[in-house]
Amino acid sequence: MNADDLMAQACDETGLGDFGDPAFREGLERYVASLDDEAQLNDLGVVALPASLVAALVNRLRVVDHAKAHPAVTEERIEAPVVVIGMFRAGTTFLSNLLDQDPANRALLSWESLDSVPPPAPDERRSGPRVDAAQGGVDMLEALNPAISAIHHEGAADPTECIAVMGQAFQSISWEAIANVPSYGAWWRAADDRPAYDYHQLVLQLLQSGGVRGRWTLKSPHHALALDALVETYPDARLVLLHRDPVALTGSVCSLIQVMSSTFSDADHRDYIAAHWTETLAESVRRIDDFRARRPEHPVHDVHYAELVRDPVGTVAGMYDALDLEAAPGAFDAMAAHVAARPRGEFGDHRYDVTQFGLSEGALRERFADYVTAYGVQVEGADLGGV
Repeated sequence: MNADDLMAQACDETGLGDFGDPAFREGLERYVASLDDEAQLNDLGVVALPASLVAALVNRLRVVDHAKAHPAVTEERIEAPVVVIGMFRAGTTFLSNLLDQDPANRALLSWESLDSVPPPAPDERRSGPRVDAAQGGVDMLEALNPAISAIHHEGAADPTECIAVMGQAFQSISWEAIANVPSYGAWWRAADDRPAYDYHQLVLQLLQSGGVRGRWTLKSPHHALALDALVETYPDARLVLLHRDPVALTGSVCSLIQVMSSTFSDADHRDYIAAHWTETLAESVRRIDDFRARRPEHPVHDVHYAELVRDPVGTVAGMYDALDLEAAPGAFDAMAAHVAARPRGEFGDHRYDVTQFGLSEGALRERFADYVTAYGVQVEGADLGGV
């Protein structure tokens, strides 16, 4: 693999040649180098990951071309989005799915984050050939690795994380989730995040230009690591932070990364996964606390996982009150119906234990004690499972 060949493949597939801001190139090159040097890909990974990179480049080419052909796209306003910034594995997907039940909201859907051009019209957003094609990809991945659906099932027409779009700027935590790439991870965490957020904004502008509008509800644990870039891009963003027992968070994220990356590598990466993703959670806490201390003018609304699980609709209603959001008629009834129709464990039971990654519950509790105390996080029982 090399960046030039991947970009040439994308150009050949689309007949286009303008990738927009060239800042993406460094991230692509560093990721490719990390795949070659560190990821220890298996035969499937050697085929699938270059194809994923080309697909990201293809969508980027089409986004840039569409925006050039339709200059009004860049005049679209992304007004006061609700952004769930983490914590990782603390129920952000559950919350996003609840918010998606409110017709006043406009989620970023999985399929449209990957196949953005042309922007969807209102009558084709949840169904149609492009949705079906994307669902075929979901089904294939879950067939290759059935454990994924129990840990993080996401249909093509479900809300997705912003990392899918930011991956097309090659500055995204998403690429770390499918391959263990220490050098790339260290690079993007230290890099300027603005190019990725500029591209993210362009994609949102493009998607809503097709007529599917509303209050954007977005989510990604990536945002916790890049809050300054996020609010510089969206100054009126309303931020929501979920909290959960850090032992559960650590066990869940390590389990997720192990399952996802094992699709494309047969090597035992557990020691790296344990060290890297535990530090990612700790770094998320540090960067969030630093942001809140420096920028009190930009408040963050805190939601506790335990409360969200215990009373999903009531917790969302409280969030609406705190953020001064207006719900569409029937929105909370639709959320309640969604909870009833999709019980916990619908796609299988996800259980995890930090000791399988060589981690100690006691050491984790000591490491995250200040976080638990500062936010009043409820400690969960030893039998962890769910998210």
